[in-house]
Amino acid sequence: MKLIAFYLPQFHEIPENNQWWGKGFTEWVNTRNAEPLFHGHYQPREPYSDFYYDLTDPLARKWQAELAKEYGIYGFCYYHYWFNGKMLLEKPFNEVLTSGEPDFPFCLSWANEPWTRRWDGRNDLVLMPQDYGNEKDWKEHFDYLLKAFKDDRYIRVEDKPLFLIYRPAIIPNCSEMLYFWDNLAKQNGLNGIYFVETLNGFYPLTNIKGFDASVEFEPHYSIAHGNCQNIWREGNGYQGRMKVVDYDSMWSCILNRKINTNKKVIPGAFIDWDNTARRGTEATIYYGANPAKFEKYLSKQIDRAETVYKSDFLFINAWNEWAEGTYLEPDKKFQYQYLEAVQKALRVNGINRVNKSSF
Repeated sequence: MKLIAFYLPQFHEIPENNQWWGKGFTEWVNTRNAEPLFHGHYQPREPYSDFYYDLTDPLARKWQAELAKEYGIYGFCYYHYWFNGKMLLEKPFNEVLTSGEPDFPFCLSWANEPWTRRWDGRNDLVLMPQDYGNEKDWKEHFDYLLKAFKDDRYIRVEDKPLFLIYRPAIIPNCSEMLYFWDNLAKQNGLNGIYFVETLNGFYPLTNIKGFDASVEFEPHYSIAHGNCQNIWREGNGYQGRMKVVDYDSMWSCILNRKINTNKKVIPGAFIDWDNTARRGTEATIYYGANPAKFEKYLSKQIDRAETVYKSDFLFINAWNEWAEGTYLEPDKKFQYQYLEAVQKALRVNGINRVNKSSF
């Protein structure tokens, strides 16, 4: 069983974000500006020891990898932002690639949506459009990815690099692009590419040829497609248009949802969810999360991964989504308890990945 955590690189300045959101913008700006919306609402989320890291610092990246490995995370799935030749937030991963450090497994997820002002509730202004181009453009994208695919740290399935696409349904000629890339991979000494489509909260679910498997992006996938019942909470003191979801009910929906065993599906898990830092009073908040509950639910999902899904992988949302309230990194309230929950869940299932001496 290999636990892979989604990894957000938006913890460093880029010129585009400075232009769109103000000088010095990183994800920490959103996180610090969050305010509680009702009594007992855990906001703002603050990192342990005030470690507001910058991901252009190699020591910060080394700290993340050491911490992840110590508590049982197998690898990171870095979000990859490619807009027909234009990249955003690429510097941390490029430095991981060129430096060879940290020595920690990774894969990529192409977050292929256009960027809009939706963080502050506005969808009318497109900041970075998405254009998928033709074979010439596909070749340029592949040539960049090839450097990562050939890295010894890259996570493989059937000796093929594992590559996720977040929203394949919005890519014109997606199957043709996958076929084109797979052939290029073979021409460059690989056995092909192991393509994985992300099952998330968008409609409709697709059945695009060329994908080897699907991955459940939780909790979005189950809340949209899991026929979840009685998950919404109501209470006094809630402000604005926020939506409040019961954490335990959501996990019950995930753990009891039937899966299509005729297709290869990789299960998902989530730690918490609260995007108040991005959406303010229009946030979606999962109420009732804590490390003990997460340990219990993750343990059950690991068991299902092995016995029901027959999967060697489980993807966790997320390593460091601070502004969305789902992160394994230590914070001031729970310190290292969520990481300890991962460690305990693995041990319950007879898996012990703790290896403090490996760095």
